[in-house]
Amino acid sequence: MAEKSKKYVCPYCGEEFDAAEGLKGHVFKTHKGHGLPVSEGGIKLTVNKSEYTLQVKPNWTLYYLIHDVLGLTGSKQFCDRGACGSCSVIMDGKPVLSCMMLAAECDGKVIETVEGIAADGHPLIESYVINHAMQCGYCTPGFVVTSKALLDGNSDPTEEEIIEALAGNICRCGTYPQHIIAIKETAAKLRVEKSAGKGAK
Repeated sequence: MAEKSKKYVCPYCGEEFDAAEGLKGHVFKTHKGHGLPVSEGGIKLTVNKSEYTLQVKPNWTLYYLIHDVLGLTGSKQFCDRGACGSCSVIMDGKPVLSCMMLAAECDGKVIETVEGIAADGHPLIESYVINHAMQCGYCTPGFVVTSKALLDGNSDPTEEEIIEALAGNICRCGTYPQHIIAIKETAAKLRVEKSAGKGAK
């Protein structure tokens, strides 16, 4: 049986070549100036405005990547069933449950965690503290992340809209009424800041 000839595969586009020189010429001609391709199992993503290139395993969740690999421990693992909201992060502008997302699916995504929200000095943090919107605090990061995503898309949410947005977040301590107060106060503050910013221009 004749031995099967070895194929050389372009890591950028997948085109096959019979000889290494053919592949080399193709890369220099077609992909000159391109960055190094991400290897199999590799992803690139932005977390809290920092860019990462990482090797991930097929069974890694986004939660595991953020919490255990990157060390951003604000996101919490409450249920590991997608039912509590404690592991919520913002991905491409929308809140997602990081325990239900595979890290391998997050290539090219822009992610914001509670640490990023706090680092930006978002007024939600202060409003949550002032209005005692937590007791044990375990679920609080998920609530803050979900609330921030709501306010990013709705500058003046009604109480019903807030309740609907937070419907996927569970608090064992039962602090639900305080979240509504904190979010409405934050929304008012953000509107004043936005108005003042426009007036200054």
